Amino acid sequence: MPGFEVDAPGTTQLLMGNEAIARGALEAGIGFASSYPGTPSSEIMGSLAPVAKKMGFYAEWSVNEAVAIEAAAGASFSGVRSITSMKQNGRSVVTDFVATLVLTGLGKAGMVLVVCDDPQAHSSGNEDDTRNMAKWFDIPMVEPGNYQEAKEMTKWLFDLSEELDSLCLLRSVTRISHSRGNVKLDELPKKKPKAYFDEAHNIWNPRQSKFVQNPPPVKHAEQHQRLAKAQAIFEKSPFNWYAGPAKADLLIITAGSGWLHTQEVVKKLNLEKKVGILKLGTLWPMPEKFVTKYLAKSSKILFVEEVDPFIERNVMELVANMAPDSPRPTFYGKRSKHIPDTGELTPDIIIKAITGILDIKYQSRDAKYAKKAEKLAKALVPVRSLALCPGCPHRATLWSVKTALKLDGRNGVTTGDAGCYAMGTGATGYFQVRENHCMGGSCGIATGLGSLAQYGFDQPVVALCGDSSFFHANIPAFINGIWNDSNYTLLILDNNATSMTGFQPHPGVGANAMDDSAKKISIEALCRSLGARVEVCDPFDLKKTTGTLLEMMADNKGSKVLISRRECQLVKAKKEKAKYKVHVDETKCVGESCGCDRLCTRVFRCPGLTWDKKAGKSKINTVLCAGCGVCVDVCPQGAIVKEVA
Repeated sequence: MPGFEVDAPGTTQLLMGNEAIARGALEAGIGFASSYPGTPSSEIMGSLAPVAKKMGFYAEWSVNEAVAIEAAAGASFSGVRSITSMKQNGRSVVTDFVATLVLTGLGKAGMVLVVCDDPQAHSSGNEDDTRNMAKWFDIPMVEPGNYQEAKEMTKWLFDLSEELDSLCLLRSVTRISHSRGNVKLDELPKKKPKAYFDEAHNIWNPRQSKFVQNPPPVKHAEQHQRLAKAQAIFEKSPFNWYAGPAKADLLIITAGSGWLHTQEVVKKLNLEKKVGILKLGTLWPMPEKFVTKYLAKSSKILFVEEVDPFIERNVMELVANMAPDSPRPTFYGKRSKHIPDTGELTPDIIIKAITGILDIKYQSRDAKYAKKAEKLAKALVPVRSLALCPGCPHRATLWSVKTALKLDGRNGVTTGDAGCYAMGTGATGYFQVRENHCMGGSCGIATGLGSLAQYGFDQPVVALCGDSSFFHANIPAFINGIWNDSNYTLLILDNNATSMTGFQPHPGVGANAMDDSAKKISIEALCRSLGARVEVCDPFDLKKTTGTLLEMMADNKGSKVLISRRECQLVKAKKEKAKYKVHVDETKCVGESCGCDRLCTRVFRCPGLTWDKKAGKSKINTVLCAGCGVCVDVCPQGAIVKEVA
């Protein structure tokens, strides 16, 4: 099957939503692409980076989202179209720069920011709605409702960006980004841009210089003018349309994934002649004249959107400002509780809302069958909690943290960060992570805790972060701890990849997004250059790791660093075979009589270890076992045996 980058205009390809966005960028003639990995956005750069050299543009995984958007802006200032992509957590990181970028404009070339939100927080610490950012900062924003639109909108936004001299935003969600559909391709441009920054600084009146945001009130007024121009364009946009009867029993106003679900539900309920659907693709500024034209279609209006009531509030605001004799429909949505204000939308949610409003009786399946299916599901489907992978070095590190804190005996505090090791809040990480907020938060919170000695605080503090997270957001907090002599231990879990989002490279790997060799930044050299004590250990050496951590916690002299270094097992397994073959000696295994009731399977919890209930013994699942051999050191009975493979 050809890739998303195939030069075959007129053909139809099956593309993931993120691939369609990347294709739109190619068809727009981008010259610069930047990103920091974050699900559900990672595949945009994951698609662009491998073809960048072949297709003649530059691509990079940046150290964080703020740097990614700043670098992309630099390209745009110099006449090169740029795109930067991230998830909703990263969008929070870029707001400072965005707030000024929208004031100055771009100068020459278009720039598109793609943010992929994660309703239901499938792989996130929140389910923030990026659409609010567009309203806060006056950014023109669109949202695709299918895969073809994902491509077309991305491509169109570059033209719009240049026409308005403004950053433009494309918002996607998990179910658009991570599902697939047919996409018809257009031509790929052959012309390459010439980069040149020619904006001359006005030494007589610096305020008139293009890329200086002073005076802010004047620049803010200019941005409002750009937004008004965008609204006029949006009024005629082909991405907005109405489908349904001239007069409807119910009008549904929707966008994005909500449109996909809504059209499916209306068809399923055979309500095409009774329910109208107003699908919006240009969400901010809202095309008020276009929306107003359809408000009289029905006396009942239902809003279907993820996650916040963004469209709902804006339409209500519009109606509140209309003439007294204008239509005053009854609104249904998140405010009325017909649509939940958290989580993902599903067809069942929309069916319940529509049937409730229109007083329609509907049963998706026979009640007896539904009850039986639910009972069988509870009986036959095992409970599966989140777990670190077999052979994951983080499991060994967290085991050492658990042991060291217990031996220390002062009820130590472990602060968390965003990454695989964030699962240290649960059973797979022995509940060792006591707080977990965002990237950079572990080190920042630890510096605060480590500065409370004058109040009698004497609990040891261990801050966990990954190698990619260290470069992303923990360095400033670490410097703050060094500067202010905060007493804590920074435990860096270095597995040589940004594993949680797809093994993307970072500054400590020695390669870049385009798979070229790159300068490798040494974490230990960087930390030592700041005056910190630094130790490096192998997490699979439980005795040494535990001992080193225990000794560091007893050292009350400022900020210390312990680097727990071992390559991610999923990366390593692609390059070499397992080092050991592991089995359980059943004559030594004492089963449920072993410490804490089955220490290996109930507490250590590696998926490669299983419990044979009938035999009352632990066993090795040879399909899942990574052959790391750590469980050998965990078993107090010596019942687990490893042999060189």
